[in-house]
Amino acid sequence: MSDDRLIVALDVPNALQGLAMAERLGDSVSFYKIGLGMLTGGGLALANELKQDLGKRIFLDMKLFDIGNTVENAVRGLAQFDLDFLTVHGDPHVVRAAKEGASGKDLKILAVTILTSLNRDDLDASLLKNGDVQELVVERAARALEAGADGVIASPQEAALIRALPQAEGRLIVTPGVRPAGAALGDQKRVATPANAVQDGADHIVVGRPIYQATDPKAAAEAVLAELNSLKIH
Repeated sequence: MSDDRLIVALDVPNALQGLAMAERLGDSVSFYKIGLGMLTGGGLALANELKQDLGKRIFLDMKLFDIGNTVENAVRGLAQFDLDFLTVHGDPHVVRAAKEGASGKDLKILAVTILTSLNRDDLDASLLKNGDVQELVVERAARALEAGADGVIASPQEAALIRALPQAEGRLIVTPGVRPAGAALGDQKRVATPANAVQDGADHIVVGRPIYQATDPKAAAEAVLAELNSLKIH
């Protein structure tokens, strides 16, 4: 029943808990995101075990940002793990360096536009340029794609706008901030349901807490998958 449009975020404290959750989810989930929060808890070891031993696809969510040479070297090292997706910040110089570091590998470089936990007030506090958040996301996405990104990370609310960009043809859109109907929003401010996100152009959705914090995580994952599968008959 697995569907790699669903990426489950393993935002748990360590690799042992991450592996236990993957075992609970079993064959229902084929794609996992491992983020920065687990890096010191064995995240890379978990990524390798899930990929090599269990045959899962892996999205390493590092959101790298640094000078070009450092990003290139970091990505070249990470690319040796035979992973599927890696995030970097969407600044063009970062994207270009990451693509150079991933040269010769199948690793897809995904550019972060504006984090889905941020709104206009947050951008003002960070001294980022004026303008509507959606417009800024689309502008950053276009620049990152022009710089060679294989895809972008953006909230479901911007997916349709990005999909309409000429630069987005054949590129990936991955949407965090996805919440099944009735789920708690947590710290996410720009959200949509799984079906809405895919209908608006997302290739993959990322769902974390509504699955791994559920009383029955496998049932929660299967409910999301059922929602995605229902799109095929409409």
